[in-house]
Amino acid sequence: MHPNRRACAHQQGRVRHHAANSDCYEFFNLLTSPELLEQVESLLPEHRERLFTPTETLSMFLAQALSADRSCQKAVNDSAIRRVTGGLSACSTHTGAYCRARQRLPVEMVGTLVQRTGRLMSELAPPAWLWRARAVRLVDGTTVPMPDTPTNQAVYPQPRSQQPGLGFPLCRMVGILCLGSGAILNAAIGRYRGKGGDEQSLLRSMLDTLDSGDILLGDAYYASYFLLCDLHKRGVDAVFEQQGARRRSIDFRRGQRQGSRDHLIDLVKPKRKPDWMRQADYDRAPDTLKVRELHTGGKILVTTLLCPKQTPKSALQSLYRDRWQAELDLRNIKTTLGMEMLSCKTPTMAEKEIWVYLLAYNLIRLIMAQAASLADRLPRELSFKHALQLWIAWGQYEIGGDHDEKLSVLFVLISQRQVGNRPRRIEPRAVKRRPKPYPLLTKSRQIAREDVRKYGHPKKLK
Repeated sequence: MHPNRRACAHQQGRVRHHAANSDCYEFFNLLTSPELLEQVESLLPEHRERLFTPTETLSMFLAQALSADRSCQKAVNDSAIRRVTGGLSACSTHTGAYCRARQRLPVEMVGTLVQRTGRLMSELAPPAWLWRARAVRLVDGTTVPMPDTPTNQAVYPQPRSQQPGLGFPLCRMVGILCLGSGAILNAAIGRYRGKGGDEQSLLRSMLDTLDSGDILLGDAYYASYFLLCDLHKRGVDAVFEQQGARRRSIDFRRGQRQGSRDHLIDLVKPKRKPDWMRQADYDRAPDTLKVRELHTGGKILVTTLLCPKQTPKSALQSLYRDRWQAELDLRNIKTTLGMEMLSCKTPTMAEKEIWVYLLAYNLIRLIMAQAASLADRLPRELSFKHALQLWIAWGQYEIGGDHDEKLSVLFVLISQRQVGNRPRRIEPRAVKRRPKPYPLLTKSRQIAREDVRKYGHPKKLK
């Protein structure tokens, strides 16, 4: 037998062995757990028995997020075909009823589903998915553009660098993710510019997501005195890259030396209270905070993990390298799932659309966690896009026979495709393919239309 076939057969046998001798679908059954269903039912709005109930609407909304064609028309068409093939009466293919049903869907319901699925996946994570027996949480932010409508512009204004009529409303999203399972635990959405829209403010609104004993891993945006104090008070350790302004004044000859370019220092509370902070909270903050600064892997890290014997530099270097997983997770949400540009034209619906994408992401992570658990692998070793493609193909066919047996085969297929381990990989942030030779739009679309009516299209495209 060919070695690849032998390995595949061995892996499939191992998955079946796990399925037969354990509660193999503990991850896969999360959505039907009683505690989750009770919370969802409590958030359901009062509704009549319509064609598009809240649960049916959410299911169709999720299908939109997972589909290449994300139009409401396709979602309604698919629903109409399912009714006919299921022996039900045909329904109208007009999208009005479905769009109104989406508007009635509570944002809290979708957000709660995201948080609960992420939390349950994290709680079920086996010890092998932890870092030194501790849960690691990743934090990172990104921006999401949305359609250029007056209501979106009023709530999420475009950057000042863009001329009126030429830009897009922009919102900022900060997410807390689980390093072990890859699930998103919580997210906060705010304005790209203006008070309260920065990444630290959005993170502070989600600190209750963290538990005592967790480790928060982030880049240099988060290495601030008051955030470190707040995390320390909650029993949460932090590993951040040191901020640029602070890096220029670091002297490893000062403080309590712990090794080569590794020392303990006392951070001093800023004399000026930040605008976002209440005076009472500022007065209660400690005057100093002991942290550890170290140079490793070409970066200067600041952490509250103070003991070099329990957490040596090599371990912290390896841990901080895993921070890049947050970038990959956000890329999966935005590029692989297609959240690079929202489609909803009101702020409330745009926020709801973001939560639906996050829920779709968690559902794919859920089946990846199940496949990794059965195949004795780490979820981070499996390909997100591969799992997404298989799940979409799985949903297109009616699966007959032994359903559990078929699911085992699905998990085997998901675990077959692993991502490459390519540390320190460097790629240029540039594209080779040339864009179409159309000029950039340098005036509002309304003015451009009037110019075309008066003077016609330009004869030569520059």
